Amino acid sequence: MARQKRPPLPEGDDGKTIANMDVDGMPWFLEKKNQAEPGREPLSPEQLRQYRFAAVKAGLLVALVFGAAFGLFIAFCDFVWFK
Repeated sequence: MARQKRPPLPEGDDGKTIANMDVDGMPWFLEKKNQAEPGREPLSPEQLRQYRFAAVKAGLLVALVFGAAFGLFIAFCDFVWFK
């Protein structure tokens, strides 16, 4: 099957890309990305476990900070603001 010939560009269009419309997760984007990084190897099970553990620790830290801020706000409201 032969490729169809593209229509000529409109006058004043030089063919340059203004905004790249590749979207992460789309099949053609993944193919281009894989071709650009041929030497990339998948993570080993140990590296994957470490990565997951670090992500869980980071999430728990964020939850702890937000929880502490909410607790301090409730304490402030109870003992100072609403007295």
